[in-house]
Amino acid sequence: PAAAPAPAAAPAPKKAPAAAAAGDTTVNCPMPGTILQVKVSEGQAVKAGDTLFILEAMKMENEIVAPCDGTVKSVSVNKGDAVQSNDQLAVIG
Repeated sequence: PAAAPAPAAAPAPKKAPAAAAAGDTTVNCPMPGTILQVKVSEGQAVKAGDTLFILEAMKMENEIVAPCDGTVKSVSVNKGDAVQSNDQLAVIG
């Protein structure tokens, strides 16, 4: 039998979230909203409580802060991205 045709390429898929390695901390989105600002970049050192992102949700701006000290290993969202609850935003190692 003939092989099934390859699926059409999706238009510009989002960067797949990096898998957190053992010992890494994943920063997830607490509620649906829109990313207004990305305040960190990969490789940046952060302290617990540092603001990582500004999330607009329910017409309010919410600071998403680092849950621990470490280095940002990956950033999974960009300014303007719509996010849902529990979407991965970043990984801190």
